[in-house]
Amino acid sequence: MRAAWIAERPVAHRGLHVAANNIMENTASAFAAAVAHGFAMECDVQITADGEAMVFHDDTLDRMMLGSGRLDAHTRAALQAIAMKQGADRMITLGELCDLVGGRSPLVVEIKAAWSDDRRLENRVAQVLGAYKGPVAVMSFDPGSMQAMRTLAPSLPRGVVQESKYDDPEWDRLSAWQKFSLARLLHLPQSRPDFLAWYVQDLRNKAPRFARRVLGLPMLTWTVRTPADQARAGVFADQMIFEGFVP
Repeated sequence: MRAAWIAERPVAHRGLHVAANNIMENTASAFAAAVAHGFAMECDVQITADGEAMVFHDDTLDRMMLGSGRLDAHTRAALQAIAMKQGADRMITLGELCDLVGGRSPLVVEIKAAWSDDRRLENRVAQVLGAYKGPVAVMSFDPGSMQAMRTLAPSLPRGVVQESKYDDPEWDRLSAWQKFSLARLLHLPQSRPDFLAWYVQDLRNKAPRFARRVLGLPMLTWTVRTPADQARAGVFADQMIFEGFVP
């Protein structure tokens, strides 16, 4: 199984970040801390105006940076010139993250879902990871992204990030049919994932249990923050993506 290593170690969500220590999410400091503790790590990537893959979660800069507006309206150089609101780190590229990790810990790269036919980000991720020698996988909420990655980088393990209800306002952009088909794994013939990453509160639902027990897909779960979440993950998942504590 190509993604068997995916369940070997707990996965630090956006790196092992501790804001109280000025170690912020998706920064070099957070990923270095994850490596030092022997954890795997998850990161998010977004595309810039000049086609670079930056390690950052939000579509906009306002929450984390001393800047504003959409990330994809800025170039790599402009983004790396902007300080963060907290801590000394600057935004890094996916290539810089790969250089930092150097294969010492597994890396799970979440391609932020654009829900469109724009595949600039997938193309850049495929280019960067094509030269990387360590254990690495890609995943996205958008099964179409993973379908694209199957063509662009067929040797990379792929996963789809899932939940069961899609009732949060962030999903208002999706049609009722899209929500229905996502929750019921109707994308599997096209996306052909090597693993799934399911919302921890939804693990008891039929679809993730079927995928894990019947289809044999390794199951990550996100985001584990409490003892109750960790207990649920221990029963219904193969490994957790955790935040806010050190397991």
